[in-house]
Amino acid sequence: MDITVEHGDSFAAALAKIDLAAVDFVSIHGNCAGGPDTLTQLSGHGAMYGALHGATSCLGAMSQQGQTTGAAVFAITDPDGAYGTATSAFSDGPRQAAAAATQKALARADRLGEQPALVWLAATPGAEEDVLKGVEDIIGADIPIIGGSAADNSVSGDWFVFDATGSLTEGVIVSVLFPSTPVSLAYQSGYSPKPATAKVTKAQGRKILELDGRPAMELYADWTGGDVSAVADPTGTEAILSDSTMWPLGRENSQVGDVPFYLLAHPAVAHGDGSMDLFATVAEGETLTLMNGTQESLIERAGRVAKLACETGRMPQSNVAGALMIYCGGCMLSVQDRIGDVVDGVNDALGHAPFLGAFTFGEQGNLLNVGNRHGNLMISCIAFAKE
Repeated sequence: MDITVEHGDSFAAALAKIDLAAVDFVSIHGNCAGGPDTLTQLSGHGAMYGALHGATSCLGAMSQQGQTTGAAVFAITDPDGAYGTATSAFSDGPRQAAAAATQKALARADRLGEQPALVWLAATPGAEEDVLKGVEDIIGADIPIIGGSAADNSVSGDWFVFDATGSLTEGVIVSVLFPSTPVSLAYQSGYSPKPATAKVTKAQGRKILELDGRPAMELYADWTGGDVSAVADPTGTEAILSDSTMWPLGRENSQVGDVPFYLLAHPAVAHGDGSMDLFATVAEGETLTLMNGTQESLIERAGRVAKLACETGRMPQSNVAGALMIYCGGCMLSVQDRIGDVVDGVNDALGHAPFLGAFTFGEQGNLLNVGNRHGNLMISCIAFAKE
């Protein structure tokens, strides 16, 4: 297997640096301002018609070369492997769309009825839990699903996913990967728990109304010591995405040894009635724990996740062909002036192998003994072996 990663000022400019006739799979991520309109010409590139995976990424992307405000392209040459990609709109529902895209991707890989080594996923934000269910409806719950939600630059809905035939502002793109060499992965956050927990006593999808019987924002504001404030106007609404980045809410999903693993939910909007909106779905009866991060922890965690991905598969640096990384867009914005340090940490972990990192508005990954889950403020890494 051979992997190449290149930068460009736009999606088309990045792709122009790749010999599309010689590669078997392409994943491209970048700034939504770089629109995919010129990509429709790629439909004549044979394999790329069914193996071009594209999604927008907050303010650009990163790679072993550093950060780009344009786009980065990740290309796999693996003639002994099989790869298939497909998109589907949410018009019939996110779960149905994900199932249809997965089935079509398997057909394009010429592997109908088979289970891939993993699924690489991107969906527009809002229904990621249903999207995961749709993929699992086709391949089962045992196959790792790794990915990140498409992102724009200001949470204004300018995100999209795309393949060689066009783009979708409400839809999903699914890639099934059957590489000829081993892959290994990791999915974590850079946050630690605080001694503050409460049970969700009233919720509606991604909105929490009450925690321990109290208005959710009232308790959350107390927990953060005022770093995130409740809305004074009973009829008002305020975005708290930036203020809450260092104070997400965690759900303990598993333990590794005696260390608990938390899947995070990012508070996004505070309402004057005391409720709050999240970027993930929570259920009544779940226990939430206040989590805390620092700039240093978010900078260091990317390299640690990349290292863990290699260690999990006992993959020495010398055998790393390359890697795909998902790094939460909210985390990126919090450490934006030190992205160079993030890249340095990943390069050290991967032995300077080529990698592409997308900045996403929701992260999907596989948890040991738990399965595939959607979270926020998370980091994942897929390491591909040379042989």
